[in-house]
Amino acid sequence: MKAVYFDTHGGVDVLKYGDRPDPVISDNEVLVRLKAASINHLDIWVRQGLPGIPIPLPHILGNEGAGEVAAVGKNVKHVKPGDRVLVTPGLNCGECTYCSAGWDSACPQYKLTGFQVDGCYAELVKAPAHNILPISKKFSFEEWASIPLVFITAYHMLFTRAGLKTGETVLVQAGGSGIGIAAIQLAKQAGARVITTAGSDEKLAKAKSLGADFGINYKKEDTAKRVLDITGGKGVDVVFEHIGPETWDASMKCLGKLGRLVTCGATSGPKVEIDLRFLYMKQLTILGSYMGGRRELDKALALFEAGKLKPVVDKIFPLKDARAAHEYMLDRKNFGKIVLTV
Repeated sequence: MKAVYFDTHGGVDVLKYGDRPDPVISDNEVLVRLKAASINHLDIWVRQGLPGIPIPLPHILGNEGAGEVAAVGKNVKHVKPGDRVLVTPGLNCGECTYCSAGWDSACPQYKLTGFQVDGCYAELVKAPAHNILPISKKFSFEEWASIPLVFITAYHMLFTRAGLKTGETVLVQAGGSGIGIAAIQLAKQAGARVITTAGSDEKLAKAKSLGADFGINYKKEDTAKRVLDITGGKGVDVVFEHIGPETWDASMKCLGKLGRLVTCGATSGPKVEIDLRFLYMKQLTILGSYMGGRRELDKALALFEAGKLKPVVDKIFPLKDARAAHEYMLDRKNFGKIVLTV
């Protein structure tokens, strides 16, 4: 099969387009002939290399994809060859205490397709049957492929971790990112007031079309000052943070008393500073969040089928142009998801 892979960590130049062996499935796995694969910031971090996390090389990136079933193991009953399906990212044991409670990403055996195992930047991918979901023709393969990782992560952050409630105010940093468009829609659907940031007025206009109530161009305005103006000096109940040191100080300043900051990423770096006096005097909560559970994804997908959420695909590249797609993400040109067609 054709695939995009790397055999050493580094910049976009390490990505290669060429032949890799076809995956071989077990009795409990499904082989999918992919039509589309989505790009996430995690792909960039994995390509560059993550300290202390060994990645089997050569490695194929891609946490999620959509396509048609090519073959099934003998124990697989819910899909058959030719079915349209979604390949979801989280791999867990399904039996431990965490999995039983719906905390899939806390499973001791938790892995991600495209991270610790080969992923979807390929013509074919294999996955456990549990990670293969039948999909309707409501959206294109490219649109379906754009959904799983960002929506399961945003759902877990907003509701499971931060406990966002109807009537609360949330600040979504970088509302034009893949996870930003997910957070805006999910928060608005839950009845929250949504403030978001972006680096251009064009992106802010698009964010408002998804449900954002207020937009802040961080290149023109002081984010914290503008948030306090919008909230009458009170600050927000929840900050949806995934950038890191570049936005951290402003994010903390935007929180009102008893506010919660939830974070899942470190796009601009892994280290931040915290003034503990500010933290304890306002009785703030800082929450880490990593991916989410299948139950959360199922809830999000039901909202898509009901027409209450929509996929947002910014640009589509052919698989062989994965290098250009990574550069496009690094340049922060996208509003929504970047997708590869296979």
